[in-house]
Amino acid sequence: MATSTPGAPASTGSPTAPGSSLREGLELAGRQYDYWATVYKRTWKGSVVSSFLVPLLYLAAMGIGLGTFIDSDVAVQALGAAPSYLAFIAPGLLAATAMQTAIFESAYPVLGNFKWTKVYLSMVATPLSVTSVLIAHVAYVVFRIASTSAVFVAVIALFGLVDSVPAAVGALVVATVVGLAHATPVFAYSATIRDESSFALLFRLGLIPMFLFSGAFFPVEQLPGQLEWFSYVTPLWHGVEATRMLVLGSIAPGWMALHLTYLLALLVLGWWLAQRAFRRRLSD
Repeated sequence: MATSTPGAPASTGSPTAPGSSLREGLELAGRQYDYWATVYKRTWKGSVVSSFLVPLLYLAAMGIGLGTFIDSDVAVQALGAAPSYLAFIAPGLLAATAMQTAIFESAYPVLGNFKWTKVYLSMVATPLSVTSVLIAHVAYVVFRIASTSAVFVAVIALFGLVDSVPAAVGALVVATVVGLAHATPVFAYSATIRDESSFALLFRLGLIPMFLFSGAFFPVEQLPGQLEWFSYVTPLWHGVEATRMLVLGSIAPGWMALHLTYLLALLVLGWWLAQRAFRRRLSD
């Protein structure tokens, strides 16, 4: 437990310390730029394959390879606005990739900063607050999601699947929101667990089912009733549908508003939970 001496400043890691408000937290978060830039400089090589090569391999294997067996007149009719199976799965894989990047970046790295490297503890021992530490790490995750998604959008564009430049920009923004809607709840979860084995539950019962049943690979209407409704309540389904509308240029304003509202609501809830979890963990 932190102690203080006469004349020494109080610990800034408490919820009431300077910088604990969102505005002051944003101001202090910028001071951590050098740290997260250094982290990326030292680790970017390990993400080159997953960020740049995997999108191309996914689209080539699933869209072109498997697509040759699916692109019949009957099958294409079931894909809605998509003219081919490749055009159908490309935006779905974009959203799914944003989700995977967000979860991976918000799982072990967050727990590691509490348990192994204790980076968070070192940060809040300075004038930085819990809020500013959380903002800075989330901002780094946003960068990772956006950069990975930008590469995926570029690959989709090379295949000639993007309706327009504004559609590409919109898809990138929505993919980033999709990632954040998954990242903030996982930040909260990672801050509450004590052992990394708990991530097996997150991956097996969260990430994998959403990836398979989100509508990225086939219309969810083809699923049995209970699985179909499971898909509708997952954030990834909303992200896949919103991204697909933008990429294919078939936007339904009402549905788009619903999808974005759902994702933003989950993002805000996850942020609130993450703040609570970080403050409790760092005050132990």
